[in-house]
Amino acid sequence: MSMSMPQSKCERLQGGFTLVELMVAMLISLLLMGGVIQVFSSSSKSYRNHEGLSRIQENGRFAMEFLTRDIRMADFWGCANTVSKVANNLDPLNGGTNWQYDIGTGGVGGTDGGGNAPDTITMRGAVGSALGVQPPFGPQASSNLKVPPNNGLSQGDVIIVSDCEAADVFQLTNANPGGTGTLVHNTGSGETPGNYNATNPGCPGANAHCLSKVYGDDAQIFRLRSAIYSIATNGTTGQPGLYRDLGPGPQELVDGIANMQVLFGEDTDADGTANYYVPRTSVADMENVVSMKISLLVQSYEDNLADTPMTYTYNGANITAGDNRLYQVFNSTVTVRNRVQ
Repeated sequence: MSMSMPQSKCERLQGGFTLVELMVAMLISLLLMGGVIQVFSSSSKSYRNHEGLSRIQENGRFAMEFLTRDIRMADFWGCANTVSKVANNLDPLNGGTNWQYDIGTGGVGGTDGGGNAPDTITMRGAVGSALGVQPPFGPQASSNLKVPPNNGLSQGDVIIVSDCEAADVFQLTNANPGGTGTLVHNTGSGETPGNYNATNPGCPGANAHCLSKVYGDDAQIFRLRSAIYSIATNGTTGQPGLYRDLGPGPQELVDGIANMQVLFGEDTDADGTANYYVPRTSVADMENVVSMKISLLVQSYEDNLADTPMTYTYNGANITAGDNRLYQVFNSTVTVRNRVQ
């Protein structure tokens, strides 16, 4: 008769998991991990979409704010009130009639890109705080103008002096006009474009330049500014954006602006309200433009935010994007305030 030996206490405590138990535990872990990954992926995509939409909203507001501010300020010529009273004294043979100083084309302009190609807007006029002209006045139209010192003006600045009867655009030719308050407007100083020495019996001296009149204490002086807004592609990032050219060359203001379409509102009965809105090529007289309809197409910086290419309506057409970016259209009607006052 055989007898089995009783299990020791140590042997009883050495039991482990069976293969089935391990496989069940692994399956449960995989299910939990899959759920965590799905929640993380969904949260990440939601965050990226929210971030993309937020940036679109921010860029669209910034771009429209820049445009709105400059359109409202366009075509301001001081008390002269209209560009027809402005004399352009800049040298036409040295760039004085290029787009930046082409006062004769008015304070509002632009180009039509055609189809869905981006348009441009050009705006000109006086900007900044006014400086009052101080005595002595004259006695000739070639005399220096006096303004308060420490005014911030610099040699080479293009400025406009105006009263309610006339206005003159010219370039400062003396050093330190801001500190002294003396504004010289000679010719032959080497500035670009420089002032034009027209044949004028009342303009003495070889380098003298005469304004259209002797300005008194009712005249004010402003800086002159011209700006072109356009859409271009950043050569570094490859992203489209809204650019502004003040003369030295276009500078990017806001990225992500893919298109800009402009309709000009023409007032044909002088009541201060546009009778119709048309593209630049269909405007009969740009001097009658009192407002603009701006339409901006803004895209997200990142691609692959949308599951499929978005279809949106822009410039009267249904367009399907060629990528998976997010797109949004911003519209605004802006009044040229200096033409309705």
